[in-house]
Amino acid sequence: MSMPVRPSGSGPEPEEPEDLDLVLEDRIRRFATIWSRAIFPVTATSLTRPEFELHLLPWARELSDALHGRPFDTAPAGRVGAALVAAHCTDPDALSRTLGVVESYLVLYCGRPAQDTAEELRARSARLQHALAAGFARALRQRTLTEQEAIARSALAARSLAEEALHATEARFRAVFDGAAVGIGIADLDGTILEVNDTLTRMFGGLETHIRGRRTTDWVHPEDGPQVWRMYGELVRGERDHYRVEKPYYRGDGTVLWTNLTVSLLRDADGRPQYQLALMEDTTERRLLNLRLRYEATHDALTGLPNRTLFFERLDKVLAAGGGTRFGLCYLDLDGFKAINDSLGHSAGDRLLVEVADRLQSCATRPGEMVARLGGDEFVALTTGPASDEDEAGELARRILHVLSSPIRLDGRELAVRGSIGVVEGPAGGERSAAEVLRSADITMYRAKSAGGNRFERADAEADARAITRHGLTTALPAALDRGEFFIEYQPLVHLGDGTVHGAEALVRWCHPQHGVLGPDRFIPLAEHTGLIVPLGRWVLQEAVRQARFWNRSHSDGGPLRINVNLSPTQLHHPGLVADTVDVLERSGLDPGALCLEVTESALIGADEDLLKPLRQLAEMGVDIALDDFGTGYSNLANLRRLPVSVLKLDRSFTQGMQTHPVDPVDLKIVEGIVSLAHSLQLAVTVEGVETGAQAEQLRELGCDTAQGWYYARPGAPDRIHSLLLADAI
Repeated sequence: MSMPVRPSGSGPEPEEPEDLDLVLEDRIRRFATIWSRAIFPVTATSLTRPEFELHLLPWARELSDALHGRPFDTAPAGRVGAALVAAHCTDPDALSRTLGVVESYLVLYCGRPAQDTAEELRARSARLQHALAAGFARALRQRTLTEQEAIARSALAARSLAEEALHATEARFRAVFDGAAVGIGIADLDGTILEVNDTLTRMFGGLETHIRGRRTTDWVHPEDGPQVWRMYGELVRGERDHYRVEKPYYRGDGTVLWTNLTVSLLRDADGRPQYQLALMEDTTERRLLNLRLRYEATHDALTGLPNRTLFFERLDKVLAAGGGTRFGLCYLDLDGFKAINDSLGHSAGDRLLVEVADRLQSCATRPGEMVARLGGDEFVALTTGPASDEDEAGELARRILHVLSSPIRLDGRELAVRGSIGVVEGPAGGERSAAEVLRSADITMYRAKSAGGNRFERADAEADARAITRHGLTTALPAALDRGEFFIEYQPLVHLGDGTVHGAEALVRWCHPQHGVLGPDRFIPLAEHTGLIVPLGRWVLQEAVRQARFWNRSHSDGGPLRINVNLSPTQLHHPGLVADTVDVLERSGLDPGALCLEVTESALIGADEDLLKPLRQLAEMGVDIALDDFGTGYSNLANLRRLPVSVLKLDRSFTQGMQTHPVDPVDLKIVEGIVSLAHSLQLAVTVEGVETGAQAEQLRELGCDTAQGWYYARPGAPDRIHSLLLADAI
C-alpha cells in the first residue's frame, strides 16, 4: 500500500506564534492534505482532490479534538469511520490507508506535548484507530445488510413471478445473483447446496465443485456458537424466517473464512418452506485488523507483556471466580532504576526493562500464572490455583527475586538488578475489588522497599490501614493549614534554682475532623516529606512569637518569658529561614533574646559551614539556639565548640533512671559530666521528661539550669502559664 512520504525529521518545526489556534488549524489542514492524498486514488467520487481534501477537513478536526478530549472519548473516531463509508470510501485500501495515516501523522501534527505525554498520545491514537475501524465496519456492514435485504427481496420476487414472466425474471434474478458483491448460495431444506454465485465461490477458494452438492452441515466449525445450529434447525422447520450470525468456515486449503451470515427461508406459493437463501459477507480481514488493534491496546509496546488494561481484565475474572480458587499477586518495583536512566540514558533503561520482562516471563510459566507491566519499572505477576496452594504467591516472589539476582550486561557493563515485591494472596470470590487488591500490593511493596529492598513482604491489613491513613493525612495537610486546623500547646520551662517559669516550648497539634487531636509525631514527618513543613513551621513561629509578646506585655514585672520553637531539618536547609525569622520578630516587636530555636542533634551531625551559616546569623542577632535531644545523635562532643548553640537539651533517656530509688550512680556520673562540659563551654542545660520531685531535686543538685516535664505541667493552653507563674513549681 503506498503511503505519503513522512516529512524528514522528528516532526513539524516548533512554532511559537501569538495565535496558537492558527498554528493548530494549519497542522490539521496539513494532516487532512496527507489523508486526502492517501485515499483519493481508491475512492469513487466525482470531487476533485482539493474538493475531497476540504471534505475531509471537519473529520480531521474531530480526530484532533478527540485525541485531547477530557474525558477521553473514542466515539468521534467511530463517527469518522461511518462518514468514510457514507462518502463512498469503501474500498478495502481506503480503511487501511486511513489507519496508516492516523497512526503515523495524527500525534505528529495534532499532538500537544505540553498537555499530554508522548506515550499517552500514542495510546490514545491506537484506541482512536480501533474506534475508527469499528465505525467503518459497522457502517459498511449496515450498508451491506441493506443491499442483502434488497437482494433477498429480489430473489423472492423472481421466484414467485417465475410462471408469469419466466424469461424476464430469470434474467433479472441472474443479474442480481451473479453480480452481487456478497456471496449468495441456495440450498434445499435438507441442506444440499444447489447453487452459488461467483463471489461466494471466490470466498471459498475459487472451485465451485468444492461447494456445490455439499451439505451445509459439513461446515461445522469449533468456534460456532450453540445458537448457530439451533437457529438453523428452527429455520428449516419453518419456525423462523431468517437469522443472522457471525460464522467461521474452513476453506479447502485449511484456512479460516470469517463471515457475517444471513440465512432466509424461501416459501412456495402456499407458504410451505422450500429453499434456504444464504448471504455471506467476508469479514476475515476486518477481524484480523480488530485482533491486531485489540492486541496493541492490551499489550505493552516496549516489552510485549500484557499491559494494565489486560491485567485488570484478568484479575477481575479471577476475583469473581470463587469456587475454591485462590489467587496470589506480586507487585514488583525495581530498586534504583531511576539512577540507571539518569546515568546511562533512557535507551539503556528500556533495554534493561526488556531483559527484566524476559526474565519474569521465564519464571512465571506454570498454569494460572501471568506477568504484566503496569508502566515505568513496575511489574505485576498473578498466580491462581486451588485453595490448598496457600504459598504459591510467596514461591512466585522467590522465583522472581532469584531470576533478577544475576547481573544484566548492557554496553559492556554488568548492572545489578534488585527489586521490592509486595505480595497479596487470598481466596477468590471475596469482597475486594481488583483496584483494592492492587492498592494493597502497592502499599506492601513500599514496605519492602523501606525495609531495604531486594525482598518481598506480605500484605497486612493493619499496615495497609496505617498507610492509607498516612496517605489521607498527607493529602489533607495543605487544606488543614488553610482551614486553621492546627493549634499550639505550651509546656513550661522551669528554672531549677528558684522554681520560676523561665519560658515555654511551643508544641503544634492538629485538630483533625475525623481523627481528633493528633500529636506532632503523626504529621510532622509527613509535612517534612511533602515540603509543607516550611509554611507550617513559619505559622508556628508566628503564633508562638505573638503569644510570647503577649505574655511579656502582661507580666512585665516578672522579666521576659522565653519561647522555644522547634526547627526541622528541612527548615534548616530553606534559604528563607533567617529572613522569615527576622520578619516575624520585627512584626511582633519581640526581642530576639526572648526566642530560642531548637534543632535536633541528629540534624547537625556532619553539618558544614553552609548549613551552620544561618544559625550563626540568628545567634549573632541574639536568638538562642538549643541543641535538642542531646546524647541521641552520636555526635562528637568536640563539635560543640564549633556549633552556634547556647543551650543543651538533655534527652530524657539520661534522666529516666533518676525516677527510681536508689539512683543509678552511672546515670549520675553521665549527667554530671555532660553538665560540667556544657558549663565549661558557656552552655545552659535544659532537661526534658522530669516527672518526679526527687528527680527534679537531683537535677538541681547536679547543676542543671532549666527543666520541663509532667512534674511541672503537661502541654496545654497558653493561659495556663499564668497560674504556674503564681507559685513555686518545686
